[in-house]
Amino acid sequence: MNEKLLQYLWNFKIFKSFDFKDVAGNELEILNFGKWNFDSGPDFLFAKIKTGNIVLAGNIELHVKSSDWIFHQHAGNPEFENLILHAVYIHDIEIDDFKNKNIPTLELKDYIDENLLWKYETLLKENQFIPCSALFTPKAVPFNFLEETLLKKLDEKSIEIEAALKRNKNNYEAVLFQNIAYAFGLKVNAQIFRQMAEHVDFSVYNKIRQNPVQLEALLFGMSGWLDKPEDDEMKIWKREFDFLQAKYNLSPVRFHPKFSKLRPPNFPTLRLSQLASLYHRNQNLFSKLMAAKNITSIYEFFESVKASSYWDNRFNFGKESPVNGKKFLTKDFIDLILINAILPLKYTYHKNTDENTAEDILEFYRHIAPEKNTIIDGWRALNMNAENALESQALLFQYKNFCERKDCLNCGIGFRLLQKDK
Repeated sequence: MNEKLLQYLWNFKIFKSFDFKDVAGNELEILNFGKWNFDSGPDFLFAKIKTGNIVLAGNIELHVKSSDWIFHQHAGNPEFENLILHAVYIHDIEIDDFKNKNIPTLELKDYIDENLLWKYETLLKENQFIPCSALFTPKAVPFNFLEETLLKKLDEKSIEIEAALKRNKNNYEAVLFQNIAYAFGLKVNAQIFRQMAEHVDFSVYNKIRQNPVQLEALLFGMSGWLDKPEDDEMKIWKREFDFLQAKYNLSPVRFHPKFSKLRPPNFPTLRLSQLASLYHRNQNLFSKLMAAKNITSIYEFFESVKASSYWDNRFNFGKESPVNGKKFLTKDFIDLILINAILPLKYTYHKNTDENTAEDILEFYRHIAPEKNTIIDGWRALNMNAENALESQALLFQYKNFCERKDCLNCGIGFRLLQKDK
């Protein structure tokens, strides 16, 4: 037993019975368990109890042992002056403060199901995929849990997007470009690509978007790849980059994207070329994406996007490859762009103006295939199969924000598992 669990049980009233008696044998009725206090002071505020024929209103303090009152040095603290009850798991010592003020002590040990304590100890065991692996069953997942979890993730993402909008003077097009660049970078180059997108004012990208050579030149030049051209075609990009650098007074900073741990189709050379292609082919991309009513219409903006012809037989500069062919975006990669960049922004843009936004965005996620990774495999091993991106995104968020942190007491699944057996 620990104090956090004891507070949890008190807050959610998880007891075998409520026929409480204090340590002196007097009947004790809890009329109001109080409001859980996460700041300094008593654990529960604005509570109400009845002892004998007297109703008391005030605060309640919980401890694992009665002696913790002394160890925590609460005596004499004015924050605890309005105490009406001391609830403990084990009553190991009489406290003079309570005896002198007629404040009852409630020992909870016999009111708590031992099976629940076993469950909690099971959650704390190491070397499990999730803390509740030994207890988990898909039936423990509350109704609409995945939908609500994904909306929590989108709300968190909205906070980041709103901060980015503030930095970009409410320019949604600029924020979209930065988010898409981040997604194009995948895990290895996401931050680098975002920094590149933010480094040059979006108006520059917008002005040169009709010239795909200049778009590529700008991205390749900022990457540091054009400082020493390796072939004649690179010299064309070099010339255009030098022109843009002089015209727009660009900083000499170079970002040097990484190639390590990436398969050739995900090399930053190809991804930046494809990013340039996307913006060359789609003017006012933000407006088009926000107006899209279904997933099919969004896919259409990406289907013709491909790296420039220089990359038909290359993955890196100056090195020809036996693999020859147009480097289009794959559907899996487009899905990642939708999940990580477009749909969160679409949610943020519409949530304050359209009451149906949440359900509409969830419907987009339902029509995208689930991600494939070790975490989703772990859930599948527990018979929790993700059928679409709504479910996989929710499970990934759940794992990162609750399971990895062992935050079972704040988890909807943990709450269900810690309920008394029916």
